[in-house]
Amino acid sequence: MGVKLDKLWKLLSGGWIIFWLGWTVTQMNGGRETLWLGITQKCTNCDLSSANFNGAFLTNADLSGSSLRGANLSGAFLTNANLSRTDLSDANLSGADLAYLTFFGKSANLSGANLSRTNLSGANLSGVNLSRARLNHARLGGAKLDANLDSADLRGADLRGADLRGANLKGANLKDANLSGADLRGANFKDSNLSGANLTGTDLTDTYIQGAIGLKK
Repeated sequence: MGVKLDKLWKLLSGGWIIFWLGWTVTQMNGGRETLWLGITQKCTNCDLSSANFNGAFLTNADLSGSSLRGANLSGAFLTNANLSRTDLSDANLSGADLAYLTFFGKSANLSGANLSRTNLSGANLSGVNLSRARLNHARLGGAKLDANLDSADLRGADLRGADLRGANLKGANLKDANLSGADLRGANFKDSNLSGANLTGTDLTDTYIQGAIGLKK
C-alpha cells in the first residue's frame, strides 16, 4: 500500500495540539481510504517526506515503516513512539522530545538528521544510522547507542551513563560532551574529537582511539 500526504492542519483545542492528517491511500486493489493520525495515532508505511510536524503531539504514535525524509519535527513530542524501519534522513528534530523511544530498529535511518538539543534520554538507538547527524547539546543520558555515529556532531551532548559499547564514532565531534559513567567498551573513536569531554568513570576497554584528539587511554 502506498500512502501520500495530501493535507496537514493544526488545530488548538482545550490547550491540546490536535492534528488532522488527510491521506490519499492507494491500496493494491485500487481502493482508497482516509487515515486520521490525530485519532488513531497510527500511520504505518506512510509517505510523510517533507511534512511539517513542528510542535506535533505524537506521543505513542505508530509511524513504523514510514518515510519522514526531510520532515520538520522540530519541537515535536514523540515519547514512546514507534519509529521502527522509518527513514528520518535529513529530517529536522531539533528540540524534539524523544525520551525513552525504544522502537527505532536496526533499519532506521537518521543520517544527516538535525537532532540538536533533543531529549533522547533512555532511548534505544541500537543499530540506527546516525552518520552525520547533528546531536549537539542533545540529552542522551542512559541511552543505548551501539549505533553508526560516523562523523556525527555531538558537541556538548549529555551522554552520562550512555551505553556506547561497539558504537562507531569515527570522525565524530564530541568536544565538551559529558560522557561520565558511559560504557565505551569496544567503541571506535578513530579520528574523533574528544577535547574538553568529561570521561570521568568511563570504561574504555578495547576502545579504538587512533587519531583521536583529547582522549588518553
